[in-house]
Amino acid sequence: MKISRHKKVNKYLNFYCNNFGFRKPFQVLIDGTFCYVALKNKLNIQEQLPKYLGEVKLLTTPCVIVETELLGKAAFGAMMIVKQFSVHCCQHTAKPISGSECFKSMLGENNSSRYVIATQDRELQDFVRNVPGTPLLYLHQHTPHLEEPSVVTTRTASEKANSQFGISRFDDAKISSLKSAAFGDKSEEKPRKRKFKSGPNPLSCKKKKKKLALSGSDTKTLDEQDQNTRKKRKRIKLPKHVKECLISNS
Repeated sequence: MKISRHKKVNKYLNFYCNNFGFRKPFQVLIDGTFCYVALKNKLNIQEQLPKYLGEVKLLTTPCVIVETELLGKAAFGAMMIVKQFSVHCCQHTAKPISGSECFKSMLGENNSSRYVIATQDRELQDFVRNVPGTPLLYLHQHTPHLEEPSVVTTRTASEKANSQFGISRFDDAKISSLKSAAFGDKSEEKPRKRKFKSGPNPLSCKKKKKKLALSGSDTKTLDEQDQNTRKKRKRIKLPKHVKECLISNS
């Protein structure tokens, strides 16, 4: 089994152990549909389920055995597999009912006996998902798969945790009254002013260059300013004897 699958299974089993009191060996109730699919995919239930779930106790009911017997040749192999498991007595020994109805009655409203249901029946799977604290096991092709805890199960677990470790309504009201007595009502507090985004720092911004409107009278003054601001060309002065030599040579 892959490490990721092994981690998921341990995570789900620990969830049921911590929140609903499951303990090893886990009691796995198996019906005829699960055995039929296992036989079809050549899966040995007694070998694979202990590898997948750890220490388990494989169980079935008299109603499931009777149901597979009544199906005849089509479910002969499933009947032989079901009869290998331990028989868990139900309340229908006098009048056997279908396997799915038997499992529903054994689960009740909250699965107080802590069963793991192994079935391929879609209708029974939907019922199991609505019973809090009930793990659901089914076969995906030739591998067993423990389903993630349902929404009802996770909600029930969170409610239990809040009732055990959370604050009750009476304590919450008492704490709020003490807060109001010590710090005053929140309604009396002045609302804080919102801070809006300010503009850029004016000291860090460059100053804009002023554009001058040119009129006829201003053009002269601007030309004079440009001439004054222009860099003057440096002229090299030659001494007199150098000039005389240059003139004589020319």
